[in-house]
Amino acid sequence: MNKNKFIILFAIVTIFLGCGKDDDLELSIIPDHEILESQIIQAIGSLEALQIPFEDDLSSIPSDPKNQLTKEKVLLGKFLFHETGLGKNPKKSAGRNTYSCASCHQSKAGFRSGMKQGIGEGGFGFGLSGEARIISSDYLPSEIDVQPIISPTILNTAYQDAMLWNGQFGGTKTNVGTENNWTAGTPKETNELGFEGLETQAIAGLGVHRLKCLPEMIENSDYKSYFDAAFPDVDISIRYTEHYAGLAIAAYERTVLANKAPFQKWLKGDKDIMSVQEVKGALLFFGKGKCFECHKGPGLNGMEFHALGMNDFSGSDIYQEVDLATKKGRGGFTKNPSDDYKFKTTTLYNLKDVNFFGHGGSFNSIESVINYKNEAVYENSEMNGTNLSSLFVPLGLNETEIKQLTEFVENALYDPNLSRYVPETLPTGNCFPVADNQSKEDMGCD
Repeated sequence: MNKNKFIILFAIVTIFLGCGKDDDLELSIIPDHEILESQIIQAIGSLEALQIPFEDDLSSIPSDPKNQLTKEKVLLGKFLFHETGLGKNPKKSAGRNTYSCASCHQSKAGFRSGMKQGIGEGGFGFGLSGEARIISSDYLPSEIDVQPIISPTILNTAYQDAMLWNGQFGGTKTNVGTENNWTAGTPKETNELGFEGLETQAIAGLGVHRLKCLPEMIENSDYKSYFDAAFPDVDISIRYTEHYAGLAIAAYERTVLANKAPFQKWLKGDKDIMSVQEVKGALLFFGKGKCFECHKGPGLNGMEFHALGMNDFSGSDIYQEVDLATKKGRGGFTKNPSDDYKFKTTTLYNLKDVNFFGHGGSFNSIESVINYKNEAVYENSEMNGTNLSSLFVPLGLNETEIKQLTEFVENALYDPNLSRYVPETLPTGNCFPVADNQSKEDMGCD
């Protein structure tokens, strides 16, 4: 839509919205998608500001200046992210070569975990999308590798410069000023390398999650040629290390984008791709629901931290207790009381395949989260309303509007083909994303 057409349409819409019921009938002659287009331009500035590039358009994907994207680096990272052969630093020998980064970030679960508390080492079984994974009989709960919070998705994280729910990984931008909290001898010290969040987390995460890049794995597979192609200018004495494996994984993660979702196609010109209810839901998203105030940019995520009063992990499906620092979110990292209970804004894309929502998995449907935000009554008694976000206020949505908003988030923001980001096979020939005996049977992997 050109600028003059937008101005005329916006003026018409504004006039009609200020009139009575008879005039409201005349508003119906303007297609909802044109009203939506005008509303997005008014709220965001342009349709282009929300468009996600295609995964092979590397020059258009946000990258770390110290880790430029190349197709060779992305391909290597794609393999390494799913490589169970990196599981070479287990606490127990039974877990060796049975887990990977993708153990807790599966494509079939929107690159989240298929269960509430994802299990890396020490897990047993997989099911269809990781939902059937349990603790192996070889492990005690204290011995397995789990996170004390919902496994965050890697989807659309190219649009975030600090990683994890508390944003503790990343040595630039958002974390400038937090240097005193980059504790020596802990994974947070990795921030000193000066990379953005994805790179920092990928490097640190290999050690945190008991993964190791050993020379014998590289030399006895095609990995050597992939490393050589990805990092031709890096001295061979340090090329085949966790540092460069992490950089490749981060490069891959930046390309995992929900660019085939119907809303993305609508933004790029296909005005018939969304259903009537999805368009009405989008009007609420960028209007009355004010969802865009938190969920910003192409990824509909952002680098703001909000306290919404959601509960932490609890229940019989939680294997390790949640520590106080995790409960405090951003404040647990910055040690600033004004940051307590604030958590990073996550993407809203590909939630249809997710079974648990909120940092503590206390909701089990998209609609239940929308209802929660609509009512704006916090559920976490431990936080006692501390630092509650000023944007956490009743929205006044009726039942029909909640259904419409749910339709938009659930279906219009759903990319149906995330499997394109998963390799068909690995250079080692290993099963993935997990490789214990039960998982191999579940996945039909020999």
